[in-house]
Amino acid sequence: MTDRSLIYLDNNATTRPYPEVVELMAQQFRETYGNPGSRHAAGRPPRIVLEEARESTAAVLGAKPSEIVFTSGGTEATNLAVFGLTGATPGSAAVGTRRTIALTAGEHPATMEACRHLEQSGWSLVTLDVDEEGRLREDRFDRLPWDRLRLVTVILAHNETGVVQGVAALSERCRREGVPLHLDAVQAVGKIPVHFGELGATTLALGAHKFHGPRGVGALLVRDGVKLAPWLFGGHQESGRRPGTEPVALIAGMAQALQLWEANRRDRTPRIRALRDRLEAALSQCCPPVVLNGSREH
Repeated sequence: MTDRSLIYLDNNATTRPYPEVVELMAQQFRETYGNPGSRHAAGRPPRIVLEEARESTAAVLGAKPSEIVFTSGGTEATNLAVFGLTGATPGSAAVGTRRTIALTAGEHPATMEACRHLEQSGWSLVTLDVDEEGRLREDRFDRLPWDRLRLVTVILAHNETGVVQGVAALSERCRREGVPLHLDAVQAVGKIPVHFGELGATTLALGAHKFHGPRGVGALLVRDGVKLAPWLFGGHQESGRRPGTEPVALIAGMAQALQLWEANRRDRTPRIRALRDRLEAALSQCCPPVVLNGSREH
């Protein structure tokens, strides 16, 4: 944006890439144009950049490099999790006894539409109960049909309300019941601390353009040892889970945006919080009545 009079308040939709990210991507476009999957000399530099980005992304997110699968963004990452963890492909009929998916009523369309697509093929959907603030009702977990569940999927930080879910109890219950748990963390990564190992999820989706990285790139974190059925075919990339030549420049830009957030989050988080509270206080004073849709504590 060149107009300095503009107050941009749509960062949940997309963010402006950091200048350092743009500069790094331009450099990578110029210098590491080779295919990272090629074994000749031109393929080695982009392969190094790719794996360094994988390692740094994993380090910030409390994951192992082997658990990072690069995608075109958060939507693809969530679709890969939904179809991959259920073993279904778009248009395939439901088979087996475990063909039910549990999700909240307020999931992002990337999750909701993927699940509804499976519903049209014979899958069943059940709703996870939430309270008046949109937080999970842990006292209702016993009501879920655990013997029929194939997948549980939850949005970690809500794109409309900003509510951050507590998923520890749900993660533990899924582990005990042997049901995979997918977390849509697209609005969480790069805004609040996210530790994949501590969350205990099976998979976790993120998208770079939500934290001042480029559009067109994201990742799905997949816990080591988990089988993920591919639903795209045509290449060996990303350990066979996501074929297609990796966009090295975009991936490097995403990794740097995440590192910049990590380096600055102790200053950035309280500043953003103060701006949020200042806006809410002024709206409440000047434009009553004001209703907060969400949670003050979470």
